[in-house]
Amino acid sequence: MTSRRSAAVVTAGTVLALSALSAVPASAHGSMTDPVSRVSACYAEGPESPKSAACKAAVAASGTQAFYDWNAVNIANAAGQHRRLIPDGKLCSAGNDKYRGLDLARADWPASRLDSGAHTFRYKGTAPHKGSFELYVTKDGYDPSKPLKWSDLEAKPFLTVTDPGMQNGDYVFQGTVPKKSGRHLVYSIWQRSDSPEAFYTCSDVVFGQDGGSPAPSAGAPTDQQIEDGADQSSVEHGGHGDDDPATGAGHTGAGHT
Repeated sequence: MTSRRSAAVVTAGTVLALSALSAVPASAHGSMTDPVSRVSACYAEGPESPKSAACKAAVAASGTQAFYDWNAVNIANAAGQHRRLIPDGKLCSAGNDKYRGLDLARADWPASRLDSGAHTFRYKGTAPHKGSFELYVTKDGYDPSKPLKWSDLEAKPFLTVTDPGMQNGDYVFQGTVPKKSGRHLVYSIWQRSDSPEAFYTCSDVVFGQDGGSPAPSAGAPTDQQIEDGADQSSVEHGGHGDDDPATGAGHTGAGHT
């Protein structure tokens, strides 16, 4: 009788624990690292003492916490309604005031060299989930000194990929970059398929020669930097991630549990 009561208590406790876990909304997190996003590049420079003028200005506008939380530029209930929810001029922050420094219109953001043609893209997934990625590039004539508008992007994404595989904590996928020249911006949307949540990044890139004043090169944070900054992050995503061995939590990057 005692063993039956104990088993019943354990079973009931297990059910309650599972119910509590299922009530917690899962959350994915991540950011583009090739070509590196603005928020990732500034985090790599160091939130407390950024090196580039653009990152210094971004930290002055947003504060350091936004950059310790480099992997959380998101809208929780986007559900594909990106253009309706994010106003012109606020694409890089996804309309989130916390990240307003990312929307600063300036031509000296640290940039990655990018060539037209085949390219391997990388997106650090610190809390992986299934979903789709859409990548857009700015139209010819893009002016980085003006606030970024939806109409500055090409009408259709140049790359769409669903459930890409992971390598060493990165989503890795191939695509063909359109022919461009000079300074441009790659805009990414990661829409989860298991939740309405979506994530957004702005990556500053240069094709060939930069027509303006040369900007500093952008660098992605290392796994060690991500791990070292985890204690400063206010992002909660421990234990989240799907169970698919190809895309799930078993393939997370450093700093995620």
